[in-house]
Amino acid sequence: MAKNSAGSSETARKPIRCRAAVVRKAGEPMVIEEIIVAPPGSAEVRVKIICTSLCHSDVTFWKLKDPPGFVPRILGHEAVGIVESVGEDVQEFSEGDTVIPIFLPDCTECADCTSKKSNLCSKFPFEVSPWLHRDGTSRFTDLKGETLYHFLFVSSFSEYTVLNTANVTKVDPAIPPNRACLLSCGVSTGVGAAWRTANVEAGSTVVIFGLGAIGLAVAEGARLCGAKKIIGVDINPQKFETGKIFGVTDFVDSRNCGDKSLRQVINEITNGGADYCFECVGMASLVEEAYACCRKGWGKTVVLGVDKPGAELKFSSFEVLHFGKTITGSLFGGLKPKSDISTLVKRYMDKELQLDEFVTHEVGFEDINKAFDLLLEGKSLRCVIWMDK
Repeated sequence: MAKNSAGSSETARKPIRCRAAVVRKAGEPMVIEEIIVAPPGSAEVRVKIICTSLCHSDVTFWKLKDPPGFVPRILGHEAVGIVESVGEDVQEFSEGDTVIPIFLPDCTECADCTSKKSNLCSKFPFEVSPWLHRDGTSRFTDLKGETLYHFLFVSSFSEYTVLNTANVTKVDPAIPPNRACLLSCGVSTGVGAAWRTANVEAGSTVVIFGLGAIGLAVAEGARLCGAKKIIGVDINPQKFETGKIFGVTDFVDSRNCGDKSLRQVINEITNGGADYCFECVGMASLVEEAYACCRKGWGKTVVLGVDKPGAELKFSSFEVLHFGKTITGSLFGGLKPKSDISTLVKRYMDKELQLDEFVTHEVGFEDINKAFDLLLEGKSLRCVIWMDK
């Protein structure tokens, strides 16, 4: 994707009028309408979105009627674009740069961002806010002057968006845009969980609970790490065929374990428990099941799924003490956006990392609601939405 004139001095420091898909009512089709996008402020960039992909998180917040669901709102957070203009004090980016927006900030300055132990920025703590960082305001208004809310500091369902520099990373412009956008969230989260969070060792055994896009990305990450056995657990046996593409070697239908419990089946297949278990559905009960399926002494359970607020886990202190297992959460796969995304881009360009196989559909911006239908009907892993088609 070569540099192009996403913007120029003609639009820099001026409001831009463009199209956006706006959620006016929770759960109802988005409305494509003209909006006004303010120029970037200090430490911000304005980006022309080339294409964006649909994640389950977008659908979740599209349905929400109460906070943290807000309307009117511009959703979208998996994308790739071109820097149209930069605000004051921006040295890291220039007009024409190819960039990927990331919902997880990486300021590169705080104790967490400079540490190898964490990717949770303490300068800009992650939250599901309807505003941008720093000043807590929006850069979007409709043509009547009404404020439009942001989503995950990105809002890529707009032809132009404004982002804090902590939420943007430069990438090689040679990567196809309909592949680059996948690295904004889901694929990176799954691959990173195996690579960074779990640090899966070659020859190890992995169990993945839930073979949606995130679970399949975990499988891809485990495959790249050299895992010997990758077991997929799901209620839909048809997902095994797709899973094989990403390295899944075995499949367990959690609804068809006969007279045995799921953990008994897994422990038999793994000869005493898996080295690594990944919960990718978002169910507290499944986290407990994953923990039970990990091998005592060194088994690690990584939680990626998002359950409803207030869902609690129940473990006995005796079990925790005597079995020596670990359990950890993983946000964005433990990746540091400013450094690790470029590594994933290179691995794709070197034909090591599979991205093409995640894209099942591509539509133009006018058909963005169709992308939602495809995901809700279980027909797509990732649907890429082209802004100019």
